[in-house]
Amino acid sequence: MNHSTDHSGRLPAPFLRPGSSSFTDFVREYAPEVLPASRTLPAGGLPGGGPGAGEPPHATTIVALVFADGVVMAGDRRATAGPMIAQRDIQKVFQTDEHSCAGIAGTAGLAVEMIRLFQVELEHFEKLEGALMSFEGKANRLSTMIRGNLGMAMQGLAVVPLFAGYDLDAGRGRIVGYDITGGRSEEHDHHTVGSGSIFARGALKKLYRPGMSEAETVRVAIEALWDAADDDSATGGPDLLRKIWPVVGVVTADGYRRVPDAELEPVVEAVVEGRRGNPGGNPGITGGN
Repeated sequence: MNHSTDHSGRLPAPFLRPGSSSFTDFVREYAPEVLPASRTLPAGGLPGGGPGAGEPPHATTIVALVFADGVVMAGDRRATAGPMIAQRDIQKVFQTDEHSCAGIAGTAGLAVEMIRLFQVELEHFEKLEGALMSFEGKANRLSTMIRGNLGMAMQGLAVVPLFAGYDLDAGRGRIVGYDITGGRSEEHDHHTVGSGSIFARGALKKLYRPGMSEAETVRVAIEALWDAADDDSATGGPDLLRKIWPVVGVVTADGYRRVPDAELEPVVEAVVEGRRGNPGGNPGITGGN
């Protein structure tokens, strides 16, 4: 978007005109062609040929769990294009502001662009209003952005984020799920999205316990991703040879923190050790009981 100044060197009128606190609304008015949802596919849809038969990379699986002090979100690292592995270390969990994060499932490129635009949206609001947007406001803004992508979703380029964070007003962690139309639903305790979600959800139902500590919740998240990768080819498990671990974010009243690989490595090794001789489950984990 190279419309920032006119020939006199001054900012154009749209930059000086009062408006809403939404950065997306401003861009939609001033330069709508740069928004991801404004793109059009060529006649005939996606091009064929090449790895993955021309399919764009897709990202799965994301899990989110509420724990005693906040919420944990974790995502595997594999992106697929058709039957091919397009990327082994893609990031699917992103900090969106000081007290929230989002995970992406669906068309990877569009999903990443949407989350980055959402990050700017929240920062723009904070600068204009001088205050953080409420958790409800953030969840609704993301819903609006997903709804704006409906045309692309109907052409096969769907984006289905998972949103979570610490609600400062309620004093607890919260999770919000969406469908491709932008419809949102409050999810309690835990939720998953992506092609491996059905397997991850089964693991969470058995391992999750209310009131778990952060460490216990991170362990359960890794267990759920392991089960998803065990049955879903589009979900990648921890790569022990390349030392590629899931991306895990923790949000509490103190803010967002990405769990460093140095902390995740012993957790992954404990999961692997627990599955030896019993790959389909780990009766040794108690989930906080």
